[in-house]
Amino acid sequence: MKRAFAPLLARRLAALLVLAFLSWNANAFDLADLQEQLRAAPVVRGHFVQQKFLRSLPQPLTSRGDFTLATGKGLLWLLRTPIAQDLRIDAAGISRRDETGKWQALPQRSGASRENQLFLSVLAGDTAGLRENFDLTLTGESTAWQLVLTPRSALLRQIFDSIRIDGAALVDRIELRETQGDRSVLQMTDAVAAQTLTAEEQRAFAD
Repeated sequence: MKRAFAPLLARRLAALLVLAFLSWNANAFDLADLQEQLRAAPVVRGHFVQQKFLRSLPQPLTSRGDFTLATGKGLLWLLRTPIAQDLRIDAAGISRRDETGKWQALPQRSGASRENQLFLSVLAGDTAGLRENFDLTLTGESTAWQLVLTPRSALLRQIFDSIRIDGAALVDRIELRETQGDRSVLQMTDAVAAQTLTAEEQRAFAD
């Protein structure tokens, strides 16, 4: 009887382990889940604090301001300190709003368009777009996750060691580590999701 009981117990334990694994696998938070979660918010607005840590300086360069990220349109990046400057970043490039309220396209250096698109993809958590240039490693769950981007191409490896994105319902923090030892940290604070743009934001993206 004892001999028959042991194999039966082993089979039951094995079945429980299989069920536990299948249950964990079904509930695992993956890249598709992350992209769906972030795309559920077509508009995100809030405040930001950006710090640039340079090896040559004892203190980081810090800027603060407000942002609006709109799916399919781009990013409004409104600097408040140390200088006041309104920027718009989209697939076409970077524009700056002048004293008259008009948007003026800024000159782009070679490869800038690709960098702009990368920046938008990082902020929006566009995992499909990011996968074209990076190996992605996602850990955590929907309420607290971390995405690490490791560059694939030789060109990007000359610029970045890695990019780390932390978030929950939305992106909270982005850290870019550069190959020469400098790094940038972007904190998104008081970010809220919305379904529509304000009238002012609509005009800013339309001009």
